[in-house]
Amino acid sequence: MNILHKYKQYVLSLSLKKKWTIGSASVIFLSFALMSMVLFLALHGWLYQQEEQEVKRTMQDLTTFFETQGLSLTIQDIRANKGLMNSIIDKNQTVRLLNMDGIEIVRINSTSTFPPFDHAIVPVAGYKINTDESEFISATGQLRLGRFDGYVQLIHPLNAFKSTMSYILTAMILFGIGALLLSGLIGYTLANYLLKPLRELKETMVNVNQYGFEREVQLSYKEKDEIGELISVYESMMNKLKVSFEQQQQFMADASHELRTPIQVVEGHLALLNRWGKSDPKILDESLQTSLAETKKMKQLIDEMLELARGQQLKEYPPINIKLETDEVIGELVQLFPSAKIHHADFELKELQVRISPNSYQQIMRNILTNAIRYSKEPAKITISYEKNLEEVMVRVKDEGIGMSKEQLPQIFNRFYRVESARSRDSGGSGLGLSIVKMLVENVQGNVTVKSEEGVGTTFTVIFPLAKN
Repeated sequence: MNILHKYKQYVLSLSLKKKWTIGSASVIFLSFALMSMVLFLALHGWLYQQEEQEVKRTMQDLTTFFETQGLSLTIQDIRANKGLMNSIIDKNQTVRLLNMDGIEIVRINSTSTFPPFDHAIVPVAGYKINTDESEFISATGQLRLGRFDGYVQLIHPLNAFKSTMSYILTAMILFGIGALLLSGLIGYTLANYLLKPLRELKETMVNVNQYGFEREVQLSYKEKDEIGELISVYESMMNKLKVSFEQQQQFMADASHELRTPIQVVEGHLALLNRWGKSDPKILDESLQTSLAETKKMKQLIDEMLELARGQQLKEYPPINIKLETDEVIGELVQLFPSAKIHHADFELKELQVRISPNSYQQIMRNILTNAIRYSKEPAKITISYEKNLEEVMVRVKDEGIGMSKEQLPQIFNRFYRVESARSRDSGGSGLGLSIVKMLVENVQGNVTVKSEEGVGTTFTVIFPLAKN
């Protein structure tokens, strides 16, 4: 059992090429060996049967000869002219005549040695063939020549049969060795050919492991088989990982840059307080307020980054009425921006059922409306309207702000992107708001589009699939 376990472990530790070579060679060789064995046994049985038929033919000829000669043929005639018998029997066969006591009287063609004679094996009529011996086939029958009663015995040697079978066996063994070598060579060649794309895939993985995504992932195998499908999936996965890795690198760089500024501001004010601001109430108050404001910005930035990081799961929510949720967001923003004028178009409440969490929807509207207010001249004028079809509901948020250029539009959903960096920084923006909007909308299989014209304004259209009863 231990030996079998070690052998199994050894086989499992072999390379796929060696397993393939050994497996294919073993299967081909075993198949050839099985067919050769069946063929050998079939030939053995057929040729042995031919030897038996030869014995039967000779015994039949002898019996017929003795019967046709009748009383005219005597033992003395046979002794005097053995050529009569030689013309009947084969040159390799030996025939002898025995009296009733089992004593040999005449032997013809003395090429073999007879076994001891046994009266018990002689049949009453005809003859009996004995195939128990491996070296020969014998036949024994009763004989009557005139007044002579005795026995006739024939020995048929199997030398030619055994030589033929030995030759066939040797040929099969040689063919088997050749088949084993040929099958091993074929298996090795096939393994090399079929595993070439896998070796290339392995080398690509090793390069990615050593050098990351510095080198481009390219594989030459383009066939449409299972390996081709595997490589296609791998390339797709690596491309996604590359994009994700690059985004992560950019994200970390941008996040570090964004967090560095408020940290430096807080550090500067704390250093100022440590030097001489402890005794000056004005400096103390100013430094504390600034530090609290910067800390709030950092907290908001971290919350938004965490929202982006954990917001990749698609969830199923009970339907909510988005008009009521929009009213709630408008109520909050009016408190923060009293001068903003937000017109919320009326719509049938029951028509606006969407499967999304209230929190996510409010965050979507809060980010879009906050951007609309920040990028509008005082007082900000914003219109919220709805449109519905059989499958979707569209929420449009239109402002009359500064708008964006065609070059800026494709980038507004990128993380940390700002249309006007200085103004956005002053107003507390981090450049993550619209990234979060896009992520939350796509999480419920929706879509968000934007149209804008510089100096005219911007319109965001958020499309949600309607909740189905």
